[in-house]
Amino acid sequence: MIHTLELGIGTPQLWGITLLAVVALFVADFVVTRKPHEVSIKEAIGWSVFYIALPVAFGGWIWLQYGQQVGFQYYAGYLVEKSLSVDNLFVFMLLLASFAVPRELQQRVLLIGVAGALMLRGVFIAVGAAMLANFAWTFLLFGAILLATAVKVLRDARNPAEHEIDPDQMRVVRLVRRLYPVTDGYRGTRMSLIENGRRALTPLALATVAILATDVVFAVDSVPAVYGITGDPYLVFVTNAFALLGLRALYFVLEGLLGALVHLGYGLAGILAFIGVKLVLHWAHGVWPAVPTVATETSLVVIVAILATVVLTSVLANRRTARREAADVEVRPDSAELQNPDGGQ
Repeated sequence: MIHTLELGIGTPQLWGITLLAVVALFVADFVVTRKPHEVSIKEAIGWSVFYIALPVAFGGWIWLQYGQQVGFQYYAGYLVEKSLSVDNLFVFMLLLASFAVPRELQQRVLLIGVAGALMLRGVFIAVGAAMLANFAWTFLLFGAILLATAVKVLRDARNPAEHEIDPDQMRVVRLVRRLYPVTDGYRGTRMSLIENGRRALTPLALATVAILATDVVFAVDSVPAVYGITGDPYLVFVTNAFALLGLRALYFVLEGLLGALVHLGYGLAGILAFIGVKLVLHWAHGVWPAVPTVATETSLVVIVAILATVVLTSVLANRRTARREAADVEVRPDSAELQNPDGGQ
């Protein structure tokens, strides 16, 4: 049995307007970042609020225009993609730190990474749509990918010490270094220059290549995840686009907070596993109609519940850690007194 796509709200006009809007927003971001500068928290919060309000408002239009069911699919897909993009930010943070990218240049690397991610996901979305429309087993394949990813995310969450990244061990970095020499330091926003009569790359180019390489992995995870929520390629694309737009600004807002979400990995593993099971059930239902499926409304409730639980447990865990550290400070004898109990020299 071939599973056809469930929805198709993306008319040529709507696709055209959406693509123009996405390009316009990227151009605006490039204009904002044309002059390297350290992003202030006020600037980052302002852009982040805009890029969150925009998809929320667009979802309201989707709901009014196409009905409750489509609205549920849009918001559930957006929440899944936004959650995954926040986890992606953690990897970006590790990469930027490992390459020692100056703060005034970080937003340029992030923006290029976001642009690359969106283009890659566009390709994956098109391929996924064709596969889902013609091969029923694609649901089973996507489900298996998500379940395997959930196991990996869970393993990483249980071993956070293994998250450190060594740029010299990355295959793509080693390949680029074999092809081109690399300058000792950064040269502003320049990616390459002529040095000693030969084209050389800057560390900024290496960091950008590393970010783009990780985009491929993220696309493999995120596209099947949102296809587990909706079969409409337009909704898949627009939720991906809205989740990626604004990541540049959100990075600087969450830079100091990502470490506080100590249970985020567990939550993402739970969401990916849930959607993976949902896809497998959807495939099985096409083969054996008696097999139950998971409604979109249920998916939205489960996703929201998992995210809320993760935030709550992370806050409680951080409070317990803070109390333990405070208690340790109180019971620990003063080092100066230990060295000189009589107060003498």
